[in-house]
Amino acid sequence: MVARRNVKKISTKEFLSAFFGVVILVVLFVLASVFADTYQTQMRELVANENGVGMIAYVLLTIISVVVAPVSTLPLIPLASSMWGWMIAGALSIVGWTLGAQFAFLLARHFGKPLVSKIVSLEKLNHLEDRIPKKHLFWTIVLLRMTVPVDVLSYALGLFSRMKSAPYFFATLIGVAPFAFVFAYAGTLPLLYQMEALALGLFIMFLAYVFNRHA
Repeated sequence: MVARRNVKKISTKEFLSAFFGVVILVVLFVLASVFADTYQTQMRELVANENGVGMIAYVLLTIISVVVAPVSTLPLIPLASSMWGWMIAGALSIVGWTLGAQFAFLLARHFGKPLVSKIVSLEKLNHLEDRIPKKHLFWTIVLLRMTVPVDVLSYALGLFSRMKSAPYFFATLIGVAPFAFVFAYAGTLPLLYQMEALALGLFIMFLAYVFNRHA
């Protein structure tokens, strides 16, 4: 008989922390969407004169937000969608998230825990270590990108996995791409639809918590 692996369950404290963290991010996202919709004309006039500098700044800020956890640029996506359109905003987010994840992965791989412990909580990293499989790691990373913050997962994989840099890069690229475009498009939707999406997302989080507690 194969022994069942002991998987740490999510505590109520961890769930509430993640729950309110998501609520704050989404509220900021919605507020940014309202701002972008209100000042859309002025923002597009600004873009017409910035010669791509804004795009470069957005990508660099996204990279920094991934490497220097736990800063998030998610609330900036509606502003990017308003200025450059949701497809360009999604593509820029993909570039920023992927490059930032790659830098974090390489920092962890080459400098180890002494450096990483100054950036990310080792408790969070150790919690993720049990979720990193030995086989089929590429597609596991693609799926984990949909549930785990880019920064934390990047450091964990750099520390605990044997995956090489190139496969990691492409797994990250595939994993973050769908959500980059979803968030970019969501930033252009009416406020009512965004609030409905928020309610649905929080309900799914609650169901996942209940399932984890009773698994």
